[in-house]
Amino acid sequence: MKKAKITAYVDAALFDQIDALAARRRVPKTQVIEAALASFLSPDSAEQSEAAIVRRLDRLTRSLERLERDQEITTEALALFVRFWLTTTPPLPDDTYAAAKAKGKERYGGFVGTLARRLAKGSTLTKELSRDTHSAQHSE
Repeated sequence: MKKAKITAYVDAALFDQIDALAARRRVPKTQVIEAALASFLSPDSAEQSEAAIVRRLDRLTRSLERLERDQEITTEALALFVRFWLTTTPPLPDDTYAAAKAKGKERYGGFVGTLARRLAKGSTLTKELSRDTHSAQHSE
């Protein structure tokens, strides 16, 4: 391959970077400069970069859609539970209020402990709902 000589002036700091890279890779400085120029002049470089950004944005979009779906499921489940609890739980008589409050505190501690174990294990309601929904659809 025929080579043509080119003389160019570059900033001293840039020259030092070229020199260091050539030394690290154990290649001539000419090879580093040729590779940099080829990359800069390549029309595919911008298209490849744009395609990579589009792929990343698509992944982020899908991830956000999953998060929105999971949040919607969580909100709906909580709303259904609260509605059910409020419509089925009768008010407490005054003489049993203190005992019910103590029992409620104990049960809440159990709830928090169970929640901590499930989260540590990676088991979540949304995963269970996805599995249940998936298996229900296939059994029909």
